[in-house]
Amino acid sequence: MTPAARVQAAIDLLDTVIAAARGKGAPADRIIAEYFRTRRYAGSKDRRAVRDLIYQAIRLCGPVPESGRAAMLAVAGQDAGVAALFDGSPHGPAPKADSEVVAKTGLAPKWLATALRASGLGGPEIAALLDRAPLDIRVNALKADRATIELPEPGEPLAAPNALRFASGTQVEQWDAYTQGLIEVQDLGSQLIIDALPVTPGDTIIDLCAGGGGKTLALAARLGNAASIVAADTDKRRLGNLAPRAERAGAQIDHIVLLDPTREMRALGNWAGKADHVLVDAPCSGSGTWRRSPEGRWRLDPAELKRLNALQDHVLNVGSYLVKPGGTLVFVTCSVLDAEGTDRIAAFLTQHPGWQVEPLALPLGRAHGLGHRLDPLHDGTDGFFIASLRSP
Repeated sequence: MTPAARVQAAIDLLDTVIAAARGKGAPADRIIAEYFRTRRYAGSKDRRAVRDLIYQAIRLCGPVPESGRAAMLAVAGQDAGVAALFDGSPHGPAPKADSEVVAKTGLAPKWLATALRASGLGGPEIAALLDRAPLDIRVNALKADRATIELPEPGEPLAAPNALRFASGTQVEQWDAYTQGLIEVQDLGSQLIIDALPVTPGDTIIDLCAGGGGKTLALAARLGNAASIVAADTDKRRLGNLAPRAERAGAQIDHIVLLDPTREMRALGNWAGKADHVLVDAPCSGSGTWRRSPEGRWRLDPAELKRLNALQDHVLNVGSYLVKPGGTLVFVTCSVLDAEGTDRIAAFLTQHPGWQVEPLALPLGRAHGLGHRLDPLHDGTDGFFIASLRSP
């Protein structure tokens, strides 16, 4: 592909990404992968260049662009090299017309930027949410030790005892250590949260929104398989990945439970009032993970945020039924919006008299509202809100 053809390919792909964002369709990385799966003529350098152009445009455009061309013209406005490729050459984009629409740049749509600032984030903190994220791994303590593990590349030791950091794009999934279950890909923030949970060997722990099981496996490793862990979720596809992951990692998960949305206690009734700890890693906007999926800003709108808030309140309520007297309920969202953090805890405490907020000992982050916040600028992690609640 010529450089101009790469720009046109980025424009075509951005049209699909924009439509998917508006319609809550496939994420950008999946769209890009599907596009190149049917275009074998594009080499690795072509794929990398097109992908970089797409994400450059996504990070630059705060509001949803009118089109892929409008988004790439915004890039051209700041990159003379890209601007020169709007030359009308074969397979390349046509020259810019004088009256042509150029996408608006910015950190986020106006309503969302207002919500971020109301959540205590300034311009530098918001901008850091759109930086390119490094790749963090967790050395699986069930099988290896960070101090002695041998990997193809040296990683940077981080604040979590089993965390190592590598450059973005490092192909760790191709390493023997990954296929043998010695390492897992996991952001430093997630590892710090698991390390801070007030759990001990012998506890009964329910991971209520387990998803693919990243935090579930980290819990098993931290406790040396000496706890009774229940992993539950409503997503059959994601939950189905947990059993093979656990087998590879040597992690003992006592029960994997598929839940019926809004009827979760039908499957969890045996644990009602019996869990020492319940982890609610709640579904959220993912605003704390925009470094990896910056088009998430385009997917979120006030109605979707309201829907997520109702779901977060619901899973917190379900979690409260499972915790035994004196046990803990830990609420986590990978979001930096107060609507998905401290506001949810305030709403829960209003509806559940007698519950108390307890501090968590994290080596990074800071107190925020009724919990604790991690963010990319200050902590080098994804953005998280964490709160620990003690049952009466």
